[in-house]
Amino acid sequence: GTLAYTVSFFVLPPVWRLGKRHGFQTQPDFFAWRYGSRALGVATALIGVFSILPYLQLQLRGLGLIVTVASGGALGPGAAIGLAFVLSCAFVYTSGLRGAAWVSILKDVLMLAAVGIVGFGVPASHYGGVGAMFRQVVEKFPQHLVLPGSAPALGVPWVMSTCLLTGLGFYMWPHVFSTAYSAKSGETIQRNAIIMPLYQLPILLALGVGFTAMLAVPGLKDGDMAFLELVRRTYPPWFLGFVGAAGAVTAMVPASILVLYAATLLSKNVYRAAIRPDASDAAVFRLSRALVLVIMAGALVLCVLLPLDLVSLLILGYDGVCQFFPGVVMGLFWKRVTKQGVMAGLAAGLAVTSGLILVGRDPLGGLNAGFVGLAVNALTAWAVSRFGPSVVTES
Repeated sequence: GTLAYTVSFFVLPPVWRLGKRHGFQTQPDFFAWRYGSRALGVATALIGVFSILPYLQLQLRGLGLIVTVASGGALGPGAAIGLAFVLSCAFVYTSGLRGAAWVSILKDVLMLAAVGIVGFGVPASHYGGVGAMFRQVVEKFPQHLVLPGSAPALGVPWVMSTCLLTGLGFYMWPHVFSTAYSAKSGETIQRNAIIMPLYQLPILLALGVGFTAMLAVPGLKDGDMAFLELVRRTYPPWFLGFVGAAGAVTAMVPASILVLYAATLLSKNVYRAAIRPDASDAAVFRLSRALVLVIMAGALVLCVLLPLDLVSLLILGYDGVCQFFPGVVMGLFWKRVTKQGVMAGLAAGLAVTSGLILVGRDPLGGLNAGFVGLAVNALTAWAVSRFGPSVVTES
């Protein structure tokens, strides 16, 4: 996250200026205008939607875990995720984007309170404090305090490449990229980039809860349940309800934003741009509302067919959206870049990333497959633009 805010300090102000000048609303609007290619705009919209699906799946799975705990185990994983799907759809249709923005304020307050109370309280309750807890970890699980820990394939190169992948890719998510357009000014974006790294500090408390779970809940089958299981064992039932409510809001707010942006990409940047250029705003809006259910259903199907853990789902989404980074940065700062270069880079990067994942070669040489694909993407875009037809696009 801190790397992402550093990137935003330099990249988002020029994105904001272009958006204000040309009335951009979505990420594909930038690509289509900058490279003079409607096809590239459609391609980025489709890639964005497919990358959003694992992120939506993550929210459904997280909400499903909360439902399972809240039911006292009465609802199994399948029923819990089904109920999570219903709750998420109801929230999207009743709140909309404006409602989700207001609820997100409540979400942040509740989640920071829950993480703070649990992050300090659980180690103190079980071991007398954070320091005492870590002394126990040093004695019993010293291998978890150095890389690669319990995952031999995920060593220092994997961690560094994954941090770079997610840091460069954070503002490439379609819904996050578009926030630059609504900023008051470029200076506001840069001021936020300076302040926002502080928001990463509560993650340290969540890591502390994870280390505590290794000691207090040995043999936990599902690592994603560590936080909720410790709360259940440490606090009274009413506090578990509070944490569950905070977690539920934390899952539903991002889910609503993600699915609304995905529906917008399909209706505006695919349907209107490539299929029905004469479609009215009302028709695009109606299609967007209908697509919300289709996209959520797609995420639900993935939950059933591809039950990955939460971290793997998030990285899978980053593998996709990070491929936009070369096209954005080159488009902003290098006049020589061409649409052919960016399209070739996108195709090469996605092909390499998906190929490595499908054949089980992730990581490759210790590096995250998405980062390898990103490197291939950037090199291809540069080479094709540099040595291909001399076509200078607008900047």
